[in-house]
Amino acid sequence: MLSETDISDFREAGKITAKVLKEAEKLVIAGESLLDIAETAEKMIAEEGAKLAFPVNIGINSIAAHYTPGIDENETIPDDAVVKIDIGVRVNDCIGDSATTVDLSGKQDKLLEASRTALEKAIQAIKPGAKVGEIGGVIESTIKEYGFKPIVNLTGHKIEKGLLHAGVEIPNVKTPDPYELKEGDVFAIEPFATNGKGYVNDTEEVRIFSLHAPGNVRMRQGRKVLIHILDNYGLLPFAERWLHKEFKSKLIVNATIREMVGKGMLKTYPVLKEAGDGIVAQFEHTVLVNKDGCEVLTK
Repeated sequence: MLSETDISDFREAGKITAKVLKEAEKLVIAGESLLDIAETAEKMIAEEGAKLAFPVNIGINSIAAHYTPGIDENETIPDDAVVKIDIGVRVNDCIGDSATTVDLSGKQDKLLEASRTALEKAIQAIKPGAKVGEIGGVIESTIKEYGFKPIVNLTGHKIEKGLLHAGVEIPNVKTPDPYELKEGDVFAIEPFATNGKGYVNDTEEVRIFSLHAPGNVRMRQGRKVLIHILDNYGLLPFAERWLHKEFKSKLIVNATIREMVGKGMLKTYPVLKEAGDGIVAQFEHTVLVNKDGCEVLTK
């Protein structure tokens, strides 16, 4: 059970997440630099006195998740793009996680509504004793009612202090998963809807990593990189560009990351793309389960 202090910190993290996401949404304009959007949002989080729970994710059109700009990124928001912004904030290791989708094309209103409504109905279904697999069924049926597909291999997730993914998932489809929500649980719920095939594939691009199993690295400078990861990110995801900015040497950072990945010390987060090149919409809130249902922390 969460302490009153933890609940207060989760609420504060959620409040900051909602505030920054609302401001970041205004930056989604055709021609705007993805790097500028990500770094502006990340700077706003720091200015609120909080830390990042993960790098700002920006998913354009069929890119569903795990894309964050590189240090030398020159990509911009395309005309008529459907853009997802996913932001995570931590306050004393208590995490808020929220996402929204912006349709610059003006042609995907129904797709966005499917994801947004699925989120609303999932939130209404949350209460102690509710099974996560049944909540997934609510998401699935809602998205299908709009004529779209839920993404079957992306899920919401339980959050614990210092852990973004705490081992229990809320799927986007009905499953037999028997886990029953408990008062005091914190979950991020994130329905993904698409007009594509309904699942995502890994791409070869990896911009985000997290520490999996600390060990020994060969280079002295590499050991400094490892210590920095331990001290600043713990087990939470981080961006390669953060290390590039900190150490001012791509050569050292890239060599250290390759070594750590090769030794199984780092988990990789490949950029995820819809299998049929379908457009993807995502809306997400973090909720705290209480005796009456749940409290939406990121509103």
